[in-house]
Amino acid sequence: MATVEIYTGALCGYCVAAKRLLRSKGVVFEEIKVSFRPRRKAEMIKRASGRHTVPQVFIDGVHMGGCDELHDLDRTGDLDRRLGLAPQA
Repeated sequence: MATVEIYTGALCGYCVAAKRLLRSKGVVFEEIKVSFRPRRKAEMIKRASGRHTVPQVFIDGVHMGGCDELHDLDRTGDLDRRLGLAPQA
């Protein structure tokens, strides 16, 4: 299975929704909380090409985007493939 990292913030409904989607697929992920942690927030912004909102999701080190993009990937079936949950075509 893929390595998943998710940068999150306090009281973020989008973060909750993204984590819920990942958990529904049985994905174990590393949650990196950026609230009140300026170094971690700066790290996230750099890795996410300037995006500063949470969540920001990375699969195997590749930036996938935020909650909306994660759900878009799920709708197309690409999320399962990237997570290693679907057979390779």
